[in-house]
Amino acid sequence: MSATENAHAHTSGVIVVGVDGSDPSKEALEWAAKQAQLSGGRLRVVLSWELPSAAYLTPLPPGIDFDKDAHQVLDDEITEVLGAEPGVAVEKVVAEGHPAPVLLELSKDADLLVLGSRGHGQFAGMLLGSVSEHCVAHATCPVVVVHHPRPSNH
Repeated sequence: MSATENAHAHTSGVIVVGVDGSDPSKEALEWAAKQAQLSGGRLRVVLSWELPSAAYLTPLPPGIDFDKDAHQVLDDEITEVLGAEPGVAVEKVVAEGHPAPVLLELSKDADLLVLGSRGHGQFAGMLLGSVSEHCVAHATCPVVVVHHPRPSNH
């Protein structure tokens, strides 16, 4: 078996895409879905969440359910970007934790990890967010960073 055949024999067909409700993550999801359609792959759409640091200092009001809210954001983003019938297999994953380690763990068996260039991070003006930068440096699969187009000056 040649190296090329061997490489293709071990592909999973999984394309992991990190989402957070931001425009760059929606563009990453759209790009990943197109790639999955072209390659015959399937999407693993991941949204992670963390308790706000203030939650450790004061009790949360009753009725707050971060996990439930995260599932709703994930469902809404998938429907908004891909429609009710996405045209590719979609696995939805909501995980508690910082996005970078969550995405790295969930992409260990993937063929590709797709991210927006920046999301809801602290420094929204940065061209490459800290999560994207960390994943590019540490992922065990190829990473695509989809850049959000800049507004035209015209």
